[in-house]
Amino acid sequence: MTRAATADDFTPDEARALAPYFTNTDRPVFALKNLPETVKGALFARYSRSAKSLRRLFLDEFLDQVAAAVPAESATVGSQRADKLYARLLGEYGDDSVAQLGGAHVACEGVSNVLTKVLEWGRLMAYLEQSTRYVPLTDRSNGRWKYLVPAELDGSPVRETFVRTLDAAFETYARWIPAIETHFRTKYPQSPRDSDSVYRAVIRAKALDTLRGLLPAATQSNVGLFGTGQAYEALLLRMFAHPLREVRAHADAMLAELRQIIPAFLTRIDQPDRGGRWIDYLAATRRAFQTAADPIVAGADAGPRPEVVLTDFDPDGETKVVAAALYGASALPDDQLIAIARRLSADERASLLRAYTGTRTNRRHKPGRAFERTTYRFDVLTDYGAFRDLQRHRLLTLDWQPLSTRHGYTQPAAIEEAGALADWREIMERSAELYDALVDDGRRDVAPYGVVMAYRVRFYMEMNAREAMHLIELRTAPQGHPAYRRVCQLMHRAIAEVAGHRGIADAMQFADHSEVELERLQQERKIEEKRNRTVNPTT
Repeated sequence: MTRAATADDFTPDEARALAPYFTNTDRPVFALKNLPETVKGALFARYSRSAKSLRRLFLDEFLDQVAAAVPAESATVGSQRADKLYARLLGEYGDDSVAQLGGAHVACEGVSNVLTKVLEWGRLMAYLEQSTRYVPLTDRSNGRWKYLVPAELDGSPVRETFVRTLDAAFETYARWIPAIETHFRTKYPQSPRDSDSVYRAVIRAKALDTLRGLLPAATQSNVGLFGTGQAYEALLLRMFAHPLREVRAHADAMLAELRQIIPAFLTRIDQPDRGGRWIDYLAATRRAFQTAADPIVAGADAGPRPEVVLTDFDPDGETKVVAAALYGASALPDDQLIAIARRLSADERASLLRAYTGTRTNRRHKPGRAFERTTYRFDVLTDYGAFRDLQRHRLLTLDWQPLSTRHGYTQPAAIEEAGALADWREIMERSAELYDALVDDGRRDVAPYGVVMAYRVRFYMEMNAREAMHLIELRTAPQGHPAYRRVCQLMHRAIAEVAGHRGIADAMQFADHSEVELERLQQERKIEEKRNRTVNPTT
């Protein structure tokens, strides 16, 4: 991580204006301070769809309103006394739950898409990541495209190949954006009901969605995180034990900034007999298991599989959900309720499930925890771009295999239709050659940086039926990316047809199986209508 990783150079006046609200003004990792929680949340929400850095957004859109309303020193009152109290509770009593009671907002700018997946691992945190759908990655900083060259390649003969390959990927991506936009304008002419701004936004999003497969995993992004002290401690311990230098360097940077905001929650991390032992345990266990696993799986080729496979479920899961629903409406023990649910007919169980689910008027209306009584495990093999979106779901169990080029790549139909097929395939081939070169150079951990996002990655998602409802209904919405829409549509069908849990699948009434051509069109129309109502409230 270098000074060049951040694109902003602030004037002395700007730096002075930023200083009360950020832990630094000249580094790519920083924490927010002395700001209302609503302002922090609004900043992060705006961040995900902007090419600007967080501090530049703050200067341009928030400073004038905040400076007049928020005394810079307000958040520091009593902080020394509180820090001492927390330190005593953690040190004397080891009460980890205390560290759940305070949190911080942190921004990490210019981080690779390899690192974003590490940052977004924890369940009990909130994340916003710069979107490849809304932000075209065509700007160059100091003459360089927006990707990371791993420090592990310094002095390696493969470094030059890495740079040439990724330069070519970005050049191809940037060159084809106008042509793909033209292709979609021809294919989907503007409707008289749509304003120029709506149509332009929809076409741009469609083009960027189509071309994002050309971007490598080394592509840099901005990530905003919010978490408790306990969540940050767990994240930093994992990061310090990670084999990649980028990850460990950002752990150092994050710890330095967080200690300006929540120092008492992070005292154990670099104590040799506390955090030091934990880090050693994580790193040593990872290495030892890899050594043990290699001879077991070496030489075995992956058999062909569909994109989504339901690999594990409980055949009695729907019956158990009915029993769990009855639990809160009775005084009977759990095992007796299961016996009662088994004696019911399929129609009776379906009727009870409908009553328990109630009348849902939108996807945010969720049934109760009875739906957590059964689980589904899906094995998924899809492009890395779709994985990035699905990986951010946290109330489930998810793990993934290292990104490689061994599973082939996806190819949107528009690539061939627009005449970009030869260039697309050239980048795919060059990415595969780079991956092989990195592995042959003994850099297996670093090799994923050079893999472009059209290549497939294998991962599993295991979740209860309540989380499946949330995931499937959200990710099949018409405005979603076609790749993850397809994955979640297949999940929904598998719950109904493979597991035979048709009552549970029917409860997911907002799962959308329609085919959509311009994914963002309806959503952009709604956004414009809301905007117009705000400007003209009487219309």
